[in-house]
Amino acid sequence: MRKTLVLAMGLGLLSLAPKAKVAPPPGPTPAVSVSKAWAPDNGDGTYKNPILHADYSDPDVIRVGKDYFMVASSFNSVPGIPILHSRDLVGWQVVGHVVRTLEPASLFDSPQHGMGIWAPSIRQHDGTFYVYYSDPDVGIYMASAQDPRGPWTKPVLVKAAKGWIDPCPFWDDDGNAYLATAFAASRTGIRSILVVSRLSADGKSTLDDGVLVFDGHERHPTVEGPKLYKRNGYYYVSAPAGGVPTGWQLVLRSRNIYGPYEEKIVLAQGKTAINGPHQGGWVDTPKGEFWFLHFQDRAAYGRVVHLQPMKWIDDWPAIGEGGEPVPTYKKPDVGREAIAVVTPAESDEFNGTALGLQWQWQSNPRPGWVFPTPALGTVRFSCVAAPRSARNLWDVGNILLQKFPAPDFVVTTRVTFQGTNQGDRTGIAVMGTDYAALVVERRGADLVVSQRLCQGASTGAAEREGGFATLLNKSVLLRARVSAGGRTEFSYGTDSARFTVLGEPFVAQPGRWVGARIGLFAQRGAAGREAGYADYDWFRIE
Repeated sequence: MRKTLVLAMGLGLLSLAPKAKVAPPPGPTPAVSVSKAWAPDNGDGTYKNPILHADYSDPDVIRVGKDYFMVASSFNSVPGIPILHSRDLVGWQVVGHVVRTLEPASLFDSPQHGMGIWAPSIRQHDGTFYVYYSDPDVGIYMASAQDPRGPWTKPVLVKAAKGWIDPCPFWDDDGNAYLATAFAASRTGIRSILVVSRLSADGKSTLDDGVLVFDGHERHPTVEGPKLYKRNGYYYVSAPAGGVPTGWQLVLRSRNIYGPYEEKIVLAQGKTAINGPHQGGWVDTPKGEFWFLHFQDRAAYGRVVHLQPMKWIDDWPAIGEGGEPVPTYKKPDVGREAIAVVTPAESDEFNGTALGLQWQWQSNPRPGWVFPTPALGTVRFSCVAAPRSARNLWDVGNILLQKFPAPDFVVTTRVTFQGTNQGDRTGIAVMGTDYAALVVERRGADLVVSQRLCQGASTGAAEREGGFATLLNKSVLLRARVSAGGRTEFSYGTDSARFTVLGEPFVAQPGRWVGARIGLFAQRGAAGREAGYADYDWFRIE
C-alpha cells in the first residue's frame, strides 16, 4: 500500500499513515477549512485586517438574508470571477465561479496577462442574481443565475465599447435600471470621469450612450470603480480616486441620479500602513450595521481585502475610525448564531473528482491537461507541448495556479514523475513578471531536479538554471518557502525529515494587475509517440 507522508515542516508531527479514501463528491465543492497560514478571526470577538490576505482585487459584495456574497476581478485566469460566501463578513469561502471560458476563445486559449475580466459587481433583483463585468478591449458583459453558486448563464455583451470599465447596475424604486461605468485611458484616452447609462428592463443592453455625472480631473484624478446605492432619498456613488497605491475613497451624493453630486472623502490612508485604500463596496447586516470592503495593493501579495466599520452621520457614510482604516476591530454582529471559522481553501489532497475551487489556469484549459484520479488520491498532469511561440512559462496556459495566501507560508507537494521523452518536465512554480520553479526533468537516462529562474519573463527573457541534482527515484517532495517580501527558497526531499535547499533565493514579483501565484505544471520535451506525465499526491500550504 502506498504511504502518504504528512510533512512536519517544523510545524507539526510526521505521520506515515496511508491517505484515507472516501467516496468522491459528484463535482467541485468548497472545502471547509481554516488556513494554517492566515486566519483573520482572532477568536475573541475581533478580527484583523486583511480579512483575505490574497489577491481578490476590486471586491464587490451583497447580502441576501443572512448570507453575504462577494465577487472579484480575475483578469485572464480561468475559471473567472470567483464567488465567495460568508456568514459574518470575516470568514469567506470560494463557492463557485461565474465564467467557465473566456471569449473569444481564439484569443484566450493562450495567456493574455492583464486582459479579460476587470472589476465585476454583483446584485440581486427580483430573485435573480446579476454579475456585470468589463473586458477593457470589448465592452460590458452580464451573466445571471438563480443561485450565486451557479450555474451562471453564458455572459451577454451589454455594451460594445472599448475602454468602458468597472460597471455597476442599479434598479431604482420606479423600475428604471441604470449602469454606472468608468473609463480606461489606455483604451479610450478618457479618464477620471463617471458615466450613468440607462439599462433595459432585462439588464441585457444599454439604452443610451450615457450621461457624465462626475468629473474628477481637478480634485480626484483617476476616479474609477463606481458603485451605485440609494438611501433616504439620496443616490450615492462610492468610488476610489487618486490611483491604486496612494488613493482614497470618495463618496458622491445627489437627490437625482444624474446629479449634481456633492462629494466627500470618507476613507484615506492617513497615518496607517494601509495604503490606497482602494475599490470596494458597502453592505448592511440584518441588525442594521454597515460595513465596507476594499482592497489594498501589497505588490507580490496582490490586492488583499480589508473590512472597515461604517456608520452614517448626516446622511454621509463614515468609514473606519476617523476616516482611516482599522487594523483590528470588533466582528460584525450576526446575533447569537454560532458561525464556524472558515477561510478560502488552499491545500488540496486531490481525493475528489474535480480540482479544488482555489485553482485557476493561465488561459482557457483544454481537455487532457489534468485528470483527477480519486481511486488513487492523485491528480495526473499530462506533459503538454508548449506553443511554438512560447518564450517561457509566461506564455504557457497549462499552469495550474492559486493566490499567495499569507505573508509567510510553506508549500509542499509530492510528485511521481514518468518522464517519457528527453526534456519532459514538471514542477512547482512561483509565477509573476519574473518567475522561479523547482523542476523534475528527464535528462538522458536520469531524472534531475533543478531550479529554473526567469527574470523578465513578461518581456520574453529565457530561463536559466540555478542548480540541479540527480534523483534516484521517480517520487520526490518539492517545497517552496515564502517569507516576508516574497523571498522564496526552494528545496526537495525523498522523505519529510530531510530537505535539501536547491538554487538561489528568489524574490517573487507581481504579475500584470495581479499578485504572484504558486502552482503546478507539466511540459513536454522532445517529440515522441507518448507524452510523459506527473501524478501529484497532494499540495499543502502551512
